[in-house]
Amino acid sequence: MLRDGGILSWGETEVTHPSSCEMTVLDQEFVVANKLGIHARVAAQIVKVASQFKSEIQISKSGHTVSGKSILDIMTLVCPQGSTVRISACGPDASDALYAIAGLFQTKFGES
Repeated sequence: MLRDGGILSWGETEVTHPSSCEMTVLDQEFVVANKLGIHARVAAQIVKVASQFKSEIQISKSGHTVSGKSILDIMTLVCPQGSTVRISACGPDASDALYAIAGLFQTKFGES
């Protein structure tokens, strides 16, 4: 398991996205590596990046799935350092969206 904000897995799944997206869903797991976990500033960074794409972005942790384009929704996941989250994207630019979000996790959101 990677502990430096790295990618745990990359997948492409032929399933229906929770909000009825009928395209291929791409998903990726990440470990939250920054010391403070996903707090308000980090959630805002995720939303800022996710909102640049047409694809629907969702974040899941422990069976709970929320919109990746809502700061409040992301905050409800309660993701301290070491948490594993799955980010899924469905839409015409899903691959680009996951790549951009992966960059946030890999750089620990600019934190230590």
